[in-house]
Order: sequence, then C-alpha cells, then structure tokens
Amino acid sequence: MTGNGLAALPVEAVLGDLCAALAVAPNAVLAAPPGAGKTTRVPLALADEAWCGGKIILIEPRRLAARAAARRMAFLLGEEVGETVGYRMRLETRVSARTRIEVVTEGVFTRMALDQPDLAGISLVIFDEFHERALEADFGLALALDIQSGLREDLRILVMSATLDTDRVALLIGGITIASQGRSHPVEIHHIDRPGGERIEETMARCIERMAKEQAGSILAFLPGQGEIARVAERISGRLGPGVDVMPLYGALSGSEQDAAIRPPAPGRRKIVLATPVAESSITIDGVTIVIDSGLVRQPVFEPSTGITRLETTRISRASADQRAGRAGRTAPGLAVRLWHAGQTAALSAFAPPQILASDLSGLVLDCAAWGVADPGELRFLDPPPVAAVAEARSLLTGLGALDAKAGLTEKGRAMRALALPPRLAAMVVAASDPAEAVTAAELAVLLTEQGLGGTVLDLDERLAAFRRDGTPRAKAARDLARRMVRQAGVSPKPFSGMAGSSTGRLLAEAFADRVAMQRGGRGRYVMVNGRGCIIDERERLAGARYLVVADLTGKAAFARVMAAAELSGDALAEIAGRRGVTGEDCLFDAETRSVRARATTRLGAIVLLETPIARPSGAMVAAALAEGVRMLGPAALPFTQAALQLRDRISFLHRSLGVPWPDAGNATLIATLDDWFIPFQQGVTSFRQIEPGSLTEGLKHWIGHSALRELDRLAPTHYQAPTGSLVPIRYDGAEPVLAIRVQELFGETSHPAIAGGTTPLVLELLSPAQRPLQTTRDLAGFWKGSWADVRSDMRGRYPRHSWPEDPTKADPTRRAKPRGT
Repeated sequence: MTGNGLAALPVEAVLGDLCAALAVAPNAVLAAPPGAGKTTRVPLALADEAWCGGKIILIEPRRLAARAAARRMAFLLGEEVGETVGYRMRLETRVSARTRIEVVTEGVFTRMALDQPDLAGISLVIFDEFHERALEADFGLALALDIQSGLREDLRILVMSATLDTDRVALLIGGITIASQGRSHPVEIHHIDRPGGERIEETMARCIERMAKEQAGSILAFLPGQGEIARVAERISGRLGPGVDVMPLYGALSGSEQDAAIRPPAPGRRKIVLATPVAESSITIDGVTIVIDSGLVRQPVFEPSTGITRLETTRISRASADQRAGRAGRTAPGLAVRLWHAGQTAALSAFAPPQILASDLSGLVLDCAAWGVADPGELRFLDPPPVAAVAEARSLLTGLGALDAKAGLTEKGRAMRALALPPRLAAMVVAASDPAEAVTAAELAVLLTEQGLGGTVLDLDERLAAFRRDGTPRAKAARDLARRMVRQAGVSPKPFSGMAGSSTGRLLAEAFADRVAMQRGGRGRYVMVNGRGCIIDERERLAGARYLVVADLTGKAAFARVMAAAELSGDALAEIAGRRGVTGEDCLFDAETRSVRARATTRLGAIVLLETPIARPSGAMVAAALAEGVRMLGPAALPFTQAALQLRDRISFLHRSLGVPWPDAGNATLIATLDDWFIPFQQGVTSFRQIEPGSLTEGLKHWIGHSALRELDRLAPTHYQAPTGSLVPIRYDGAEPVLAIRVQELFGETSHPAIAGGTTPLVLELLSPAQRPLQTTRDLAGFWKGSWADVRSDMRGRYPRHSWPEDPTKADPTRRAKPRGT
C-alpha cells in the first residue's frame, strides 16, 4: 500500500523479513526502538500481502496514539481518516465501508473479540507498544491466541514493542522475533540531582527555565500527573519570554486539546509540552529536541483485601527512561535531562510491572465468564493473574449478582457485560428502576470513567450537573454514549431535565455498597462499610454530610482521601439497610469501666445504624468480650492470687528447664490461650470486678490438665521440706528457683537441695536467726567446707543463744535457740 510522503524509515529494512515470516507462520514479534516507524509503516506494508484479504486491527494503548497513528497513515496515503485507515475508540469513531486498517484502543479490541468470537473479516491483529503491559493488552492477546487456536487458524498476530522481553513473548505466541534498528539521531543524556525534600514541580520548573535559555528547540517534560503539570505550568507562566507556548498533554484533555499539543509549533515559535506518560510512545511531537524527565509515574495499585484501587507515585523503569529519552531524537539530535542522580538509573527495574499483577480483575473475570472460562488461568497470559485477586474479583461479582455460586454468568451478568463499563458501574446502570434513573446512572458511569468530564469537584451531584450543561463535542459524545448504554441495558432512555437529584447517592450505592460511609469523629471524617476510614477536606460542602457513598479515593488506611462522592439520604440508607443490613447482638469491652457493654444492633458492615443497650447480657459472647479486655489491658489487670501467680511461675520454670510439654505461662501465652483457661470459667461475668480470683486458679489448672498437675507438684513443688520437718516456700519468680531458709535448719544436710527430678539445684539464700541474708550458694557442701567458718566466727557472737557448730554436717538441724544455761 503506497502513497504520498513515504520517506525511508529504519523499520523498512526489515519489512521484507516480516512479510516473509507472516506468509509462512501466523505469529511474529517485532522489536523496534523509538523512531523506527513501526506504528505507521508496518500496517501499510502488511495490508498488501496476499494472505491479508480482510482488515488489519492495530491496537494502541492510548486514544492519543490511536488518533495520531491513523492520521499519519492516512496522510501517507494521501487520504482523509476514515477512508482506507480509520480509528475506533470509546467516544469517537471514524471508519467507513472502505476502511482496511482500523486503529483501536485496547479496550475496544477486547470487546470486539468478546462480541465476535471468530473476528470475522479480520486478517491480522497487531499489538503495538506491548511493553507497557496494560491489563487490556494482556487479555486481548490471550483472547486472540484462543481464537486463533480454536476458531481461526488463518488469523495472524503480530506483537510490536520498542522495549520488551521479546523471548518470553515469542515463546508465548509461538512466533519468530524480528529486530529493527531505530533512528540514528544521537541523544545526549544529562543528570540533575533533585535536592532532598524539594517537590518535583520546583525542580522541573527550574530546569525548564534553564533549558529554554540555553538550548534551541521545543521541550517535552514528563511529569507523573495532571496536578504536577498544572503546578509547573503556573510556575513557568510568563517566565520564558515571547514566542514560547506552554501546552499540557494528558489523558483527560479533549482530542482537539491533545492534538494541539502534538502539532508542530507555528513558524518562529517553540513549545513546552508538559506531559504524563501518554507521550512516552507511539507519537512524535515535531520540533522536540529536549526531553526533561521527572523519572516518576503514577500507577494504579489494587488492594484485594479492601477492593480499593489507589494511585501510587513510583519510579519509572529503565525501559520507560529509554523510551522518554528517545523522544528527543525522533527528528534531530537531541538532549535528555534526567532529574535524578546518574547512579540511580542502575537501581531502576528493567521493565514496568505488568498491570495484571496489581489490578482489579473483576472486569477480566466477568469477561472470562462470558467467554466460557471460569478460571482466567486457563488462557495463555504472559503473566498469570494472581489467585488472590481472581478470588476477590469472583467475590465482588457474586455480590453484584453477576456470577452464580458456580462462577457462571447470570442474566444480570450478561446485561452488565454488554455495557462497556467496569462491573461495579455496569451493575449500577442495570439496577436502575426507571429510564430517567438509568440515564443518570449511565452518565455517572461515564463521568467516573472519563477523566475531566464535569470538572474535578468532589461532589458528584455538582459534577453531574456541570456535565449536563457542558456543550463541548466531548461532553456531547459522552452523553450520547450514556444513552447508548441505557438502550444496551434494555431501558428506553428519556431526556433528562433539571439538576442532578438525590438519587445520585442511592444509585452509586449499587456500585459501591462497600463504600457507603458514615460520619464518625467530626466534620469530614468517615468510616466506610468495609471498615476503612476516609477523610474529606473540612471546607468541602460534603464534609458535613451524615452519610456518603465514596466512588473514588486515594491514599492508605485511615488517611484515604475522598476524590469523588455523593451524599446519601437517611431514607436511602434505611432502604439499603433493609436489604443488606444485619441485626444481631454486640458485646464490647469498655476499658474505662473494665466491663462489658452489650447492645442489640442493626449494622451495615462496619457501620452501626441502630443500637439498643442490653441490661443483663450473658453467654459466650460476654466472656469473649471480657477476654478482649484482657488482651487490651494485659493479664496483670486480673485479680490473680499469690497461689495463682506462683502456679504460673512454676509452669514457666518447667518450660525453661524441661521444655515440652510444659508451656510458657507468661503474659503473651496466656493472652494467646484465653479460649482455654479464661473464657470457659467466666460465664455470666460482665466486669473485671466480678471475676472470682479462684476461677483464675482453676482455669490455669484446667489448662495444664490433672495429670500434669501431679507432675508439677513432683517436679516443681511449692515448698521444700527441711531436715527439721519445716515446709519452706520455694520462690519461682526469678530466673532460678530460690529457697530462703535459716542456716540452722540445714544442719546435717550434705547434699545440695534440687528439684525437677534432681536436674535443677535450688539457689539457697541462707538466713540468720533474725531472717537476714548470710550468704547465697548453689553448693551447700562447698559452703560447709569453706565459708561456714567465717560465717560461724561472725555470727556466734551476735547470736550466742543459737547453735554454731564447727562441723555443721554432724550437727542436728534445729528451728530453736539453745536452752538457757547451755
């Protein structure tokens, strides 16, 4: 296929090899660096092949790239877009009966495959920029491979990328790899280390000002998000001199605004393009010879445990850094400035992580069910979807009514899948009770999936009203899309008149039942049904709402910040509670009163909607709540008797000295085993004051068992029977067992007292007749032979009425003083 302006590009050197490969085999991988021309030259070349009697579908990761590729190919053919080459995306389609090459976004191709499983009339599917590893691209390739193996052996598949682990992809699709060289324009790499603590916007603005003064040509600056772009634009506004146009470039802009950013600058002018990663690949911005790279990207990270996807700013990969730098050398020698230390480049990951490993997989699982595959792992993915994320997706879809108990598609699931929406939002549209509500639901769904429509205000009622007033082509196309969705859902749409009503929150609750939120802890602070906390700036109108439905939030744990929400009326909440609320009894421990507080409750997840005190609670729940108090305050708060404390010490001593089966009876173990020794003995007890000390002792005895108790008395006795017959208590509260005894009671004893079957000698604290320490020893026989003489010399003058024999081993033990006169 030939036409105007087909200037030579590096990829043309391998087009012959690529054509030959696809003539004899169905699949291939093309590795071509930025600027090689693969996006526009390859489809035109392959369209003339004998085997290519049908359409070519070229899949691009972004709408901007799809439009730009289609326009460039149409220009090369001397035609308008929509003739031989067209494009198809969510809000805009330009194709005709003549169209042979369709450039589509990844989500559009997925729906094409699901709706037409044999891809009739399509000869070749090309996955461009596959290195970005978007979830839709991975799924689209898995579907194409499944179609090829089961229905269309003649279907060709080509995977193209500038930076990719081509061996893995070639192994997956069973195709050969062909490599092309890129443009030869050199790109000089400089590094400027960002000062610690400085915001990236400050560093970027300063660098742009410097490069604009020192270098000629237009500048492409990469920033992580729309907010950073706005702040940099504000900082450099009016500081770059005449003849300079500052142009933002990000996904939420309209097509015309994006096109303006990538058009060549007017004669005598230069451009500063502030872009997110939408400009990283597949497009050429004419006139750009300088790239300034923040090194940052904002990526969605899904938390299966909460069902929340949050945006996280992270370092880019080395592959992305190379892609960005390559933008400076697309049309002439260039300069790439990286805002990080040169040594940090080696620490970057080689490639961007695949989205399938950290994404909400509910849409994927729903589409797989429609495809007839219960387990996505049965398809051929480059990286299999994580098991936990698949399980979480199934749980969500079952709760939405899209899947049955066997993970099969329900009628509601089929209706949801017919809509080009994430499952939550599709469920909201399908659940609408009348045409007007269905239109509102569909418009809300479009707002939440198309960035920038209706503005960025937090209140979705306000955003919806602004969207309905918006007369731009993009807004009109979005409203038309919403009405098509309503028709697809089987409801006849009616024009909406007036402002958004109070139904907004109730409709959103169908999609985000787990994110219904109640104010707790003051203005702007909420707890959601899923138990997570979230906050709204106190200056927002919604910060005073009692109930909300949260549609979008960012951040972690209790500090998650609400990005989009709608107020929920008390009546609507009561209706939801009537369907989903759970009534039961709660028993909670009050640390201040050290007692159990019981209440009858109606709750929606973590939100308590209604509670009534129970005057006299009883049962296992009360004991369990009391045990929670022990966990909070520690076992030291319990009224243990001295006997119980000694019992614990004796058990712990045997644990240290003999090990299994003796447990450690320290605080950590007792807390971990409350179900065994505490709860069964506290039935009917509602406060710490009511706990009988004896019940704790009995609980500990039950815990170690009767047979162990007998062994306990033998191995770790409570008392030592002295030669005099006295029972002297043994202390176990230290590292070693201690016996404090008057030295006269051990006369005649030649062996050292020991316990634990004779394995552990007692530490003897030998006392004077006045019960004062004389000496500590672990060797009684050695004491008699050695230190006794000094002790005897010192003590017999102080205590003349007590016996101090020269050889205590031959003396009789005694508890008494000598009779008077002896």
